Amino acid sequence: MSFARATARHPEFRRGARDMLHVSPGIAAWGLVTGVAMVKSGLTAPLAVLMSLVVFAGSAQLATMPLLASGAPLWVVWATAACVNLRFVIFSAMWRPYFARLPRWRRCLCGYFSGDLNYVIFRERFPAIEPSPAQEPYFWGGVAMNWSAWQGASLSGIALANVIPVEWGLGFAGVLALLGITCSLLQDRATWLAAGTAASAAVAAYALPLKLNILVAIAAAVAVGLGLEAAEEAQRRARKVTEEAGR
Repeated sequence: MSFARATARHPEFRRGARDMLHVSPGIAAWGLVTGVAMVKSGLTAPLAVLMSLVVFAGSAQLATMPLLASGAPLWVVWATAACVNLRFVIFSAMWRPYFARLPRWRRCLCGYFSGDLNYVIFRERFPAIEPSPAQEPYFWGGVAMNWSAWQGASLSGIALANVIPVEWGLGFAGVLALLGITCSLLQDRATWLAAGTAASAAVAAYALPLKLNILVAIAAAVAVGLGLEAAEEAQRRARKVTEEAGR
């Protein structure tokens, strides 16, 4: 409790919450759509609440809901969720230089609460990978805003799923929110190429059953991303060798 109180009183906690505030409406819209989708797909309200609180991964939830509703094999559901969330393996590797010094239980908490936009906004605030006492309070400030916006909207969607008309087009609103969040992550040539590859692969493989085009798109994007990263690393090494040879 002392850790929580000290963190909440830190100025960077409030700054992290403020920085996350401007993207909270999009997060809330996405959460509302996900809450409604879970109930409309056949989950009972208690199971939907449990999934929202435990899984806390909107893209994985939205990707697996149609599979659960269609009675897809469990391995397809698990594989889809795992592939959609592969990006968090990359995020965790990027978080490590900042939080490796923390106790394991706090690192596990960071892993559960971290999200796409938390990562983007945190890196904008702390571009240099150097541990600082201000980083953890800032992280938790952003997390508090992100988690509250998501869960509040998701639980509202679960509660109101049976009274919200389908004609409202919440599915399209969710797509728009997801597109906005995705575009905010496209910051360099590599991410743009990976995103373009994923979109092209998803369309090309659309005829596959059980939404397997999602897995194809993710595999293609990961392959392109890893290839570009390897090529950039090779270029950096070549430049370093050239510079050392010229000295």
